[in-house]
Amino acid sequence: MNQTSNPAALDKLKLRIQALRAKTIANGCTEDEALSAAAKVAELLDRHDLSLSDVELRASPCERKVYETHRKKRIPLDDCIGAIARFSDCRVWREKSAAGENRYVFFGLGADVEVAHYLAELIDGAVRAELGRFKTSVDYSRFRHQERHLANASFALGMVASIADKLVAIKAGRDQVNESTGRGLVVLKTSVVDAEFDKLDLKMRTQRSTSRMVSMTAYEAGGAAGASLAINPGLGKSLGAAQSRTTAKGS
Repeated sequence: MNQTSNPAALDKLKLRIQALRAKTIANGCTEDEALSAAAKVAELLDRHDLSLSDVELRASPCERKVYETHRKKRIPLDDCIGAIARFSDCRVWREKSAAGENRYVFFGLGADVEVAHYLAELIDGAVRAELGRFKTSVDYSRFRHQERHLANASFALGMVASIADKLVAIKAGRDQVNESTGRGLVVLKTSVVDAEFDKLDLKMRTQRSTSRMVSMTAYEAGGAAGASLAINPGLGKSLGAAQSRTTAKGS
């Protein structure tokens, strides 16, 4: 077995993600194109996993990758971060930086944390861009000045909830296809990550969710914006092609 295949494959994946990042919103890409890139990342991740043997996966080190929010208060991404972590087979937690700003820490295999960080950046940017567009809409103009803060929050919540649902559905589809290979990749990766996570001996605190006032008009507008974004065009076909080219390696 070639023990160098793991870092080589990871380096290749990182380069592909960097190339996709160059096409995202910051450089004029539409949100639809940006989130379609998420499907490409999922395809690349599955190809990467399928290229490794069970022994290589078990020997792969876990890494941390931090997504900085540069905000001291909650941001809309907070309501989607769990779905991003599950989509990428990672663990995630929120902590404060030295400056008191919130940041998300993804923990998992090297390829997975790269994908999780990329998706966090992608979705965070998409929500901000769509919210900016919503603020120029006729619907938004109907809100009184004192209602607009609630409208902004409701729109963002509706959008990230819609995107989170879509990520969960795509992940379920990917897992089903992966399981059809008979390798149990998800179970194997989860056991590796959980074992390494336990070694961190972190003192986690679960935050109870609090009820929030929501403007249903803005929430539904955000949900429509999220639902209209194509995240998974052709993903199943691409993944199937990747798997047909991959011979399962024994453990």
